[in-house]
Amino acid sequence: MEYENKLVLAPMVRIGTLPFRLLAAEYGADITYGEEIIDHKLVKCDRRLNEKIGSIDFVEKGTGSVVFRTCDEEKDRVVFQMGTSDAVRALMAAQMVCKDVAAVDINMGCPKSFSVSGGMGAALLTKPDLIHDILTTLRRNMSIPVTCKIRLLKSSQDTVELARRIEKTGVSALAVHGRKVPDRPRDPAKWSEIADVVASLSIPVIANGDVFEYDDFQRIKVATGTSSVMVARGALWNASIFCPKGKLPWEDVKREYVRKSILWDNDIKSTKHTLKEMIMHHSSLELPEGKAVTKSDSLVDLARLYGEEKSYDFFVKN
Repeated sequence: MEYENKLVLAPMVRIGTLPFRLLAAEYGADITYGEEIIDHKLVKCDRRLNEKIGSIDFVEKGTGSVVFRTCDEEKDRVVFQMGTSDAVRALMAAQMVCKDVAAVDINMGCPKSFSVSGGMGAALLTKPDLIHDILTTLRRNMSIPVTCKIRLLKSSQDTVELARRIEKTGVSALAVHGRKVPDRPRDPAKWSEIADVVASLSIPVIANGDVFEYDDFQRIKVATGTSSVMVARGALWNASIFCPKGKLPWEDVKREYVRKSILWDNDIKSTKHTLKEMIMHHSSLELPEGKAVTKSDSLVDLARLYGEEKSYDFFVKN
């Protein structure tokens, strides 16, 4: 896995599943992060080959639910992002997936209460010793790259100091979201503070924040000095943001997402959540399409709604 001059799909909870990662890669994403998976959850799973659809599934014991699904097609570019607050447990989880993914990333930026309350995500930003313990433990015992994703701290100097400490653990790259923990998505990303991190490190830095058009990739590169860029909402709203020739109509992108969700037997709740996020940006859930997605109970319902009956028939027959 190389981290220089890459376009990267950011990790997004309930969105970054296999169909969406493959969609982004099809449109030009070089590296695709999966949604954050909590280490507690993964260590309760069994690894299974799903011969029907050709995937590798990590299935929770007892419930039978698929916690993480991947496939050979994305093996060289998919990053498994983990939520953790313990080095030993993080290593156990990472060792379970290390042969099926290109790299492992530790989430140190999520400000959501479910993550922070468990000592994970952004809670790690105030625990540099624990960060060091987790990253060095993974680096010493893993043969694939280890990275992490952080947010900005209270001051640029604080962020740079933490980034330097992270670099010393031997990680292959560092992703920096240009917002602080209290910031909301509507607050402008602070590209200048990402630039301070880039100027202070020798490892690749992946800049993240306020990338909504293909031209923004070059803008943030110039502003920060980094060569790799990560995009979240811009990709959610139209995954073809990665296309150098410009975005495709979002209706086409949406339909292709539905097709891939059917072919890869994606969880219906996850599929509906992603579709509704797309629709809310471009339209409204109160219009007929939005209401129909909300009422859909299965992938076959979505197949009928988006004219993908052939994809569903293919899935059923195979």
